[in-house]
Amino acid sequence: MELRHLRYFTAVVECKGYREASRRLHIAQPSISQAVSDLEDELGLKLFSRTGRNARLRPEGEIFYADAVRILQLSETAIVTAKRAGQGKVGRLSIGFIGSATLSFLPDLIRRYKLEYPNVKLALHDLYPVEMDKACDRGEIDIAITRALSPERSRNRQSRVLLRDPLVAVLPRSRKLKSKKIRLADLANERFILFHRKGAPGVFDTIVGACRSQGFSPRVENEPNSMQTILSLVEAEEGVAIVPASTSNLRSNGVQFVRLVPDNLYLDLIAVWPIGEPSAVLRTFLDFLSANADAIRAKAELALSSIARIKS
Repeated sequence: MELRHLRYFTAVVECKGYREASRRLHIAQPSISQAVSDLEDELGLKLFSRTGRNARLRPEGEIFYADAVRILQLSETAIVTAKRAGQGKVGRLSIGFIGSATLSFLPDLIRRYKLEYPNVKLALHDLYPVEMDKACDRGEIDIAITRALSPERSRNRQSRVLLRDPLVAVLPRSRKLKSKKIRLADLANERFILFHRKGAPGVFDTIVGACRSQGFSPRVENEPNSMQTILSLVEAEEGVAIVPASTSNLRSNGVQFVRLVPDNLYLDLIAVWPIGEPSAVLRTFLDFLSANADAIRAKAELALSSIARIKS
C-alpha cells in the first residue's frame, strides 16, 4: 500500500466518482480505477458500491476513509516537520552557560530565540567552567557559553569569542578612594577573595598571573564557589577581589566595582561546540548568535559603563 493509493481513494470519495477525481488530480481515470482496485485487493474487501458513474462508500469503506484521511494528514505533517527540522526550526538544543558571566545578555537572548524558533525545545544548564568541560565530554550539552579553553581542550572543540570581559577590583563600599580607578599593584597588601580554582582554573590563574606581573603574589584567604559569595565576603570586609566586570550584574549593595590600572586585563567569554558538522538546530543557533553579536557586546558594555555610576 502506497500513499498514492490513499490519495486516489480519498479523492474518489470526496469527488463522489472517478471522473471528478481524475479532473482534480490531473490523473487519467483508468490509473485511479486501477489504484483503487489494487487497494481493494490488498484489503480483501470492496470499498465502493458502484452505480452508474457514481461510487458510493460501503460501511467498511467509510471506516477506512476516516483512517485514510488521518494517515494522509499525518504524512503531510511529517513532511513539514522534517523540512523544518532540516532548517533547524524543530528539535532540541542543550545549552550550558556561566550564570554570572551571561546575566547581562542571556535572558533577553534566549527570550528572542524562543520567539523566532518556538518549536525548538531548550535545555539550559548553569554550570561552572570545569563542570561545563565534563558535560561537553559526555555529550550532555550541545553548546557552552564559557571562559576560554586551555590549548589541550581547544584541539577537539570549535569556539567563537562572544565578548571580552574586563577584570575589575571589588572593594567594600566603606573604602574611600580618591579615584575611579585603582592600580593593581596598590592591592599588594590586601587579603584576596578569589573564585575557587577547582571550579574555574582559567579565571583563578589569570588573576593570579596578573598580580604577579605587577610584582606580587596575592594573599588568597578565601576561595568561594560562587561570585555572589565573593561579593558578600567583600561586603563583610573580609578582603578584596578581582572579578570579571560582568559580576557587577549581581546583587552588590555593599561593594564598589573599580576599574583597574592597567586596564588591559580581560577574560574572554566564548561559545564552544564539538568539532564536526553541527546539527541543523545548532547551526541555526550559531547563526542566531552571529546575528546578535552586536547586541551581546552592547549589553556587556552597558554593565561595564555602569561601574563608575555604582561607585558614585
